[in-house]
Amino acid sequence: MSARAVASLAAQLDDGVVVTDPDIVASYRQDRAMDPNAGTPLAVVRPRTTEEVQTVLRWATAYRIAVVPRGAGTGLSGGSTAVDGGIVLSTEKMRAITVDSSTRTAIVQPGLLNAEVKSAVAEHGLWYPPDPSSFEICSIGGNIATNAGGLCCVKYGVTSDYVLGLQVVLADGTAVRLGGPRLKDVAGLSLTKLFVGSEGTLGVVTEVTLRLLPQQNAACTVVATFDSVQAAADAVVTITGRIRPSMLEFMDSVAINAVEDKLRMGLDRSAAAMMVAASDDRGPSGADDAEFMARVFAEHGATEVFSTSDPDEGEAFVVARRFAIPAVEAKGSLLLEDVGVPLPALAELVGGIARIAADRQLTISVIAHAGDGNTHPLIVFDPNDAAMTGRAELAFGEIMDLAVSLGGTITGEHGVGRLKKPWLAGQIGPEAMELNRRIKAALDPDGILNPGAVI
Repeated sequence: MSARAVASLAAQLDDGVVVTDPDIVASYRQDRAMDPNAGTPLAVVRPRTTEEVQTVLRWATAYRIAVVPRGAGTGLSGGSTAVDGGIVLSTEKMRAITVDSSTRTAIVQPGLLNAEVKSAVAEHGLWYPPDPSSFEICSIGGNIATNAGGLCCVKYGVTSDYVLGLQVVLADGTAVRLGGPRLKDVAGLSLTKLFVGSEGTLGVVTEVTLRLLPQQNAACTVVATFDSVQAAADAVVTITGRIRPSMLEFMDSVAINAVEDKLRMGLDRSAAAMMVAASDDRGPSGADDAEFMARVFAEHGATEVFSTSDPDEGEAFVVARRFAIPAVEAKGSLLLEDVGVPLPALAELVGGIARIAADRQLTISVIAHAGDGNTHPLIVFDPNDAAMTGRAELAFGEIMDLAVSLGGTITGEHGVGRLKKPWLAGQIGPEAMELNRRIKAALDPDGILNPGAVI
């Protein structure tokens, strides 16, 4: 029956859209989270148009076959883990973009990479701000699925702040247009926002209207090292209470040393923490902000403070921060988290993670979008060591419990996916969980869209 069903789908679509080659299908089973519980799908479907996505979902509804939407496969929470007997619907072939400089908007299909959108709009003197560290390899569709953020969130916000409209195909194949190229639009319920961050559980996004900004001004960058995580965190609270920096990033000692091992930049290996901060305000304001941040770092006991208005010098430190995850990953397999807390609790969170690492006899590095309290603990483990893997899994849950106990969240931008699903109810509570389930049931009554993810 499954083979006949897939054949009936292939007959309705162009050649090559439905892929059943076992080796290719196997490469779509997991995203970057490498969920060990990934299933084996019947096929991978790679549509190019909204109409083809409609065909796929009408077929899936008719046969009650699960559909796991997938972007570039860079997700870190198992949001696009394949399920047995389902299909993977990859949006990678949906790559059109149209830029309208008069309205400062772009209409984009979800398969374009974040970096490709940035490059395309830059040709029109415009800028798309959301910038995950993986911006060169992650897709716009995936960014929307998890409401991705990035290094400039502290000033410019996250993906949802730049989504003005969507075209979404629902589980039954209905295509719905939501929002559009209007900066102010409050007609009806805020349905566009509902789909941003829904991780493919409510519909498949096939087109996005993005809000763009004028090109970013050159930034003044300040780098500071500390012999105390508490001092660095205190400096963050002081800075964000007075100004809105365009970047305020944190790296702990493990990340500093891992990056230095690879890039040989002369980073201070003895430092407990390093901050990379920037201001892109126009004219003298940017320099004033940089001077203020340098002064705050010094007043909070920074062991070294470096300031520059040279874009290349500043970018070198930004590259170092972006490189932290692959640098730490060179030490072993990673369980990656993105828990967040209110800013005053940042030092307590980082300190608590250090205690968990000691208790579980693990290396856990912490990097953070410190300006908004979103941290990325990186748990290093050897998957061939069963005891260590078990300790890493325990630490994974303990870190989320710690964040929630501090008034925080189990995810700031990576999504819940499948890996964090067991901890969601503990954060949002039973009433909110039930509301989530009611919305899911209304839009996907047969439960075919990304089953097992989020709720």
